[in-house]
Amino acid sequence: MQRVIYIGMDVHSTTFSVCALELMDGIETRFFAETKMNADPKNVIRYLDELKTRLSTPVTFITGYEAGCLGFSLHNELKKAFIECRILAPTTMPVAKGGKRVKTDSRDARDIAQCLAFNSCSFVHVPTVEDIAVRDYIRMRSDHKERLKSIKQRICALALRHGIIFRATKWTAAHLKLLRETELPALVRESLNEYLATYDQLTAKIKAFDTRIEELSRKPAYDTPVSRLACFCGISRERATAIMAEVSDFSRFAKPQNFAACLGLVLGEQSSGEGIHRTSLTKAGNCHLRTEFIEAAQSICRGMVGYKSKALAARQKGNPPEAIAYADKANERLRRRYYKMVHNGKNRNVAVAAVARELCCFVCGMIKDYTPDAGAR
Repeated sequence: MQRVIYIGMDVHSTTFSVCALELMDGIETRFFAETKMNADPKNVIRYLDELKTRLSTPVTFITGYEAGCLGFSLHNELKKAFIECRILAPTTMPVAKGGKRVKTDSRDARDIAQCLAFNSCSFVHVPTVEDIAVRDYIRMRSDHKERLKSIKQRICALALRHGIIFRATKWTAAHLKLLRETELPALVRESLNEYLATYDQLTAKIKAFDTRIEELSRKPAYDTPVSRLACFCGISRERATAIMAEVSDFSRFAKPQNFAACLGLVLGEQSSGEGIHRTSLTKAGNCHLRTEFIEAAQSICRGMVGYKSKALAARQKGNPPEAIAYADKANERLRRRYYKMVHNGKNRNVAVAAVARELCCFVCGMIKDYTPDAGAR
């Protein structure tokens, strides 16, 4: 009879703590073969080979580790060796009330093995190699945007400290001309010029990144779903590519509401007895995706109901009429809902989050209903 051994791994950048667990009669658990090793997938494979030799019976290994610093690298290496590996979502793992009194790597490995054996947590979806590469490229672009934002703030602060005040829209040609041509003490001018040089460099880089992401969005795996998602207000082709790369497979969500929950855009709950208490957004799951949808919602909430910009009309061109109609219906509904909530006294940020939640449901519907063969890629 084939034996199933569950291998829990508490992984760090330098060490792996590993333990084996076997279910006895489906209830009792037996821990054995616990060890600590250098952080190398080859060591895990060697450990499993030795364990298989020692057991001297047909055996199947199911390995797992918490999502963390290693990303999908260990999973992919074990998969190449034909070893089943699962990545656990840390927030779904059961924790005793009051937290862990004693926490060690070996205890964490045991907890992971138990979660694997009793299927008592959720597992992270592993995207394709192409999706991982595109996702990391877009995240790199976002990091440069954060640097650019920081440089802009420092330039404005330096300018304000030396009496350069610009009342109109900033970072236009007129604003940059004022920053470059205003007379300042020599050393102050040198400092400002260095900031402006960094600003120019980052701006040029981000422009090049956007061009490259546009090229990536034209790949066969992305072109159709990205074109459909770009029909929504606030979702450019770059943002649509980020959504597709981060989600990878929409078919794993039975309902759009499950997709919203995966992004942490649903309310939490702390109820006991007959009392029901709703909390703020859970903010669980993929923070990068959540940010994309919040920023898209910000764009939706700035427009007039029924208005369609030239850029949006250009993005919608070439898509099926039913997909365009679906997106237009969503754009109008979301704007009406936002203005109604604000008019009724809701905080603006709460209204934007509500729009973002409903937008991600519309996005899931677009991919699953109006994009053939793109739900599961």
